[in-house]
Amino acid sequence: MSLRRILLIGLALFIASPAVAQNYPDRPIKLIAPFPAGGLADVLARAVGDEMSKSLGQPVIVENRAGAGGNTGADAVAKAVPDGYTLLMSSAGILTANPFLYASMPFNVETAFIPISNVAAMSMILVVNPKVQANTLRELVALAKAQPNKLNFGSPGIGTTGHLGLAMFMHAAGVQITHVPYRGAAPAVTDLIAGQIDGVVDNPPTVIAHIQSEKLRPLAVAAKQRMALFPNVPTAAEQGVAGYEASSWFGIAAPAGTPPAIVDRLHKAIAAAVRTTAMQERFSKSGAQLVGDSPTEFAAQIRAERAKWGEIIKAANIKPQ
Repeated sequence: MSLRRILLIGLALFIASPAVAQNYPDRPIKLIAPFPAGGLADVLARAVGDEMSKSLGQPVIVENRAGAGGNTGADAVAKAVPDGYTLLMSSAGILTANPFLYASMPFNVETAFIPISNVAAMSMILVVNPKVQANTLRELVALAKAQPNKLNFGSPGIGTTGHLGLAMFMHAAGVQITHVPYRGAAPAVTDLIAGQIDGVVDNPPTVIAHIQSEKLRPLAVAAKQRMALFPNVPTAAEQGVAGYEASSWFGIAAPAGTPPAIVDRLHKAIAAAVRTTAMQERFSKSGAQLVGDSPTEFAAQIRAERAKWGEIIKAANIKPQ
C-alpha cells in the first residue's frame, strides 16, 4: 500500500471519530454517477440519494463524471479520501467486465473499492423484430444454427452489457450471430424496429414500451425466474438454453480503506432507501428489482461475475480497447 493511501486512511479514521464527526453533521456526501445525466445510473443515483439523505440527515449530491466506460468517474472515487463522503454508483461493467475490456485500467478493481450494497438489478431480455421467423427461443436457436451469422443483433457498443449479453447467449446456445455495435441503445432499438437488424439483448427499460406496443417480440428472459413485468415470457433455461443468465445492475461502493463503521452506516441507509414505497413503485415499472444486500453478499457477487464475464469475453474473442 502506498504512503499516500496510508495517510488518506488515517485521515478518514480521524474524520470518522465521534468527536470530529459531530462537528460536521451536514457535510454533503458526493455520489458519483460515472455516466451521463439522464441515464439509468444517474436516475437511480438521484433517487436513492434522496432517500439516503432523509435517514442520514445530510445531503447526498449526485455528480456526473462520464468517460471510458465508467472508468473516469470510478477512478475519482478510487483516489478519494476514504471517509464515506465520496461514493460510486457503479455499473456491473466497471467492477466486473472492464478489466478485460480495457488494455489499461486506472485502478485495480479488486483492491480499489469496498462494495457497500447492490441497489438494483435487471435481468436482460432477448427481443427480435416481428419479421424474424422465430416465435420462441428454440426456434431462434434453430434458425441461427441453420444459417450461421445471417442474423444481425445490435448493441449499444462494443463491451456494453448488450454486447456481453449477446456474447453469452451465443456461447450458451452454441450459435453464431453477427454483432452490430451502435453508439448507444436508442439507435440500435430504432434500427431494430425498422427491421434493419434482427434483434437485441438489452435491459428492460430500453424495450418495455416497444414490447407493449408489439413493435418488438420478446423471446426469453436471461434469468432464473420470469419477470413480473412480462410473466408470459419464459426464461432461456425453460427453452433449452441452460446457463444463460445475464443481468445489469447498479450498486454503491466506497474507496478502499473506508472504516467499517462508516460502511455499515451507509449500508443501512441504502437498505432503508430501497425498501421505501416510493422507490419500489418507481422502479418496478422499469423491470428493475431493488436489492439492498449486505457488503459481504455484494462483494461475493462481484467476484463471481468478474470470473464469469472474463470467461465470456475470452471465448468471444473481444479484444481490449
